Amino acid sequence: MVINPNDNIDKAMQALQGALEIEEEGVEISPPQPVENTDPNVELTDMPDGGAEVNFDPNAPVDQSQIPFDGNLADYIEETDLKRLASELIGNFESDKLTRKDWEDTYIKGLDMLGFKYEERTEPFEGSSGVVHPLLSESVTQFQAQAYKELLPPDGPVRTQIVGDSTPEIEQQSERVKEFMNYQITQVMKEYDPDMDQLLFYLPLSGSAFKKVYYDGLLKRAVAKFVSSEDLVINYFATDMDTADRITHIIKITKNDLIKNQVSGFYRDIEIRDGFVDATDVNEKVSELEGSQKGTSSEDNMYTLLEMHANLDVPGFEDTSGVKLPYIVTLDQYSQTILSIRRNWNQNDPNFAKIQYFVHYKFLPGLGFYGFGLIHMLGGLSRTATSVLRQLIDAGTLANLPAGFKARGMRIRDHDQPLQPGEFRDVDVTGISIKESLLPLPFKEPSQVLFALLGFAVDAGKSFAAIADMKMGEGNEQNPVGTTLALLERGTKVMSAIHKRLHCAQRMEFTMLAKIFQLYLPPEYPYFVVGGNRMIKQQDFDERVDIIPVSDPNIFSMSQRVMLAQTQLQMAGAAPDLHDMREAYRRVYQALNVDNIDAILKPSPDEPEPMSPAMENSMAMKGQNPKAFPMQDHQSHMKAHGDFMFTRMVQINPQLYAMMQSHVFEHVAILAGEMVQKEFAKQLQQLKQMEQQAQQNPQIQQQLQQQSSQLNNQMAKKQSEIEAQIIDQIAKEEEKRMGMKQDDPLVRLKQQEIDLRAMEVMTNQQRDSQKTQTDMMVEAEKLDLERDKLESQTSIDIMKASSDIDKAKTAEANQMLRDNMATAREAMKDNNATRREAMKARSQERIARTNAIKKSNGQTSS
Repeated sequence: MVINPNDNIDKAMQALQGALEIEEEGVEISPPQPVENTDPNVELTDMPDGGAEVNFDPNAPVDQSQIPFDGNLADYIEETDLKRLASELIGNFESDKLTRKDWEDTYIKGLDMLGFKYEERTEPFEGSSGVVHPLLSESVTQFQAQAYKELLPPDGPVRTQIVGDSTPEIEQQSERVKEFMNYQITQVMKEYDPDMDQLLFYLPLSGSAFKKVYYDGLLKRAVAKFVSSEDLVINYFATDMDTADRITHIIKITKNDLIKNQVSGFYRDIEIRDGFVDATDVNEKVSELEGSQKGTSSEDNMYTLLEMHANLDVPGFEDTSGVKLPYIVTLDQYSQTILSIRRNWNQNDPNFAKIQYFVHYKFLPGLGFYGFGLIHMLGGLSRTATSVLRQLIDAGTLANLPAGFKARGMRIRDHDQPLQPGEFRDVDVTGISIKESLLPLPFKEPSQVLFALLGFAVDAGKSFAAIADMKMGEGNEQNPVGTTLALLERGTKVMSAIHKRLHCAQRMEFTMLAKIFQLYLPPEYPYFVVGGNRMIKQQDFDERVDIIPVSDPNIFSMSQRVMLAQTQLQMAGAAPDLHDMREAYRRVYQALNVDNIDAILKPSPDEPEPMSPAMENSMAMKGQNPKAFPMQDHQSHMKAHGDFMFTRMVQINPQLYAMMQSHVFEHVAILAGEMVQKEFAKQLQQLKQMEQQAQQNPQIQQQLQQQSSQLNNQMAKKQSEIEAQIIDQIAKEEEKRMGMKQDDPLVRLKQQEIDLRAMEVMTNQQRDSQKTQTDMMVEAEKLDLERDKLESQTSIDIMKASSDIDKAKTAEANQMLRDNMATAREAMKDNNATRREAMKARSQERIARTNAIKKSNGQTSS
């Protein structure tokens, strides 16, 4: 059946005609009655502003071309399809949680080793010790404090690096990007510092922690939120976040915030059933350690949402090739109601590449997706240390307060109360002594073996966690550099590797933030900038500048940085001719975090500053080579230098003349370059715009390279032409000056004679100066030889003294050995004499006994 749209319009106008009639003045007006729709082929929807939306064909398929790319697709999908998709996603979520069950169990058991909650124990006796050894908590705290200071310095955590050729313009752009990002992170993004602080505490515990980087439409700014490992569920067998099939973020949201998102249109405006979702095992353990209880009033007003970044076939929006596309689906876990479905790829991306919002910070690589923390690596040692410590304390308790048995008839007044110092209590005995009526159990004192075992377990744990104090003061300044670095590396291998992983993750986070700053924030800087107007912010965040963390991935502590700087200064001091000592000391001050270093160090003579033409002429007269700088008045400089070169002192000194001529040509080159930049400014601006387009459309990359090469050739040709014109003009002015000279031969002859004498004087001065420098070098070499000789002699004397000491010690040891041997001989002699006397006495005793027996036998016979 074909419906005539004119008929539908007439029906709608008839239905609304009553609402459009205006009563005459003075007539009582009754409120309009609701419009009832009696046509089943017409859908009438009341709008919030009081109007109505009329749909003449509600069963028609949705025209996807009319749906905004960033729109909520859940508004265009049937409710049955949404319920089926929600059920499938909840099942996948539970399956992903199950794959990481073993990792979670180890993490949960290890949380008890932090000692946050004292355990009241009744075994092996009432009141036995429930203390937990602080090995794990100390390791976590030490790491968090060290990493927090390195990854979040006071000036900001971002620095920039130029990719490719560097020009003054690109350097200014790099500085602007660095300043803006540090301003956003330290001043605008209020949550960044506390969230990073919390992340660095969770990371060594669980082994994995995450940052979610996105643009918040309600806050109107970029956000980098910390997400704990228990709130980000990924299949344990996934390789990384980019290739994971699903990433589920568990979000706790208040009812008020949920309504805000529904009113703004971010979520579907539907009713959600209230209900409590059981927390994960990890969250329950954390709540137990914090002392919070389940079912509080704040939790009654909370909803648990699952934001799933997954590859899906969304009903009605399937890809014709059969490939699953990346979407972000948000649903309520309790009611299994989908609130939003949004595309998760760039609109102009033909490959439908997934947009990544999460950054994975990993402590140690694990056997699966999640990393290993100190709980996984030190859990056994921490439990051993805790068990041994409890046994030692219990042994001391039993030894100090002994227990045992007493005779049944023995009575002690107030036996249930402990004895006070200086108190004697009455005892009724049954005729035997008190000592015989009491039998204490044989409790031993704390065992030294257990104490040694405790020290071994703690030292092993500290060695692994790299929290043992670095003995910086025991090093010798005269130690070889290789020895110093080897000692430093040996004690910091584990920590250095962990810090490098953090550095890599933070670099990815800054790259995401830079992209958000470019796409979402206003296109102008919120303050005045150097080197350009405020409207160039969006152009500054291009591929020419790389955003990296300010910390060094190979150095993670101030002590390590200071030691390397001191070693570097030691090497520079050994060969000062090959090193810039000023820069060596500057790096030592930087390692010590000294402010305003330029106020301490003298100005570097190798870094000249722009000067006036007269000062440059004066420097040239002193033999110092002047330097030309951009943005100078080059015409005035060349004019002043040309007049100076026409003076007699310069004319009779070929070296000075050549120096000034070279300096003039520097001005010529810089002046020509500035003129070319000004003439081709429009073409250069167009080329920059094409570079930005080439980043989004690689097909014009080759065309861009060709145009860039052509423009460079044109600029080089133009600069050569301008330089030739300026040099020709200088040559003509030189000829003009030469034509102004006097042609009197006597005057010319006299001037030549004066020039020869002046040149002879200058030659003698140069010869004397060279001789003086040679003598100084010879004297310096003599001093070096004397110093080396003295050091060698000192070393020999020290070796001789050491040898004499060793000889004396050897002689003393030999004498002691001889004395001991003599003493031993005397002792042996005495022992032998005593033994002989004893043997002689026994022999005489045997002879006497034998004689007595014989005599007795003889008497018997008789």
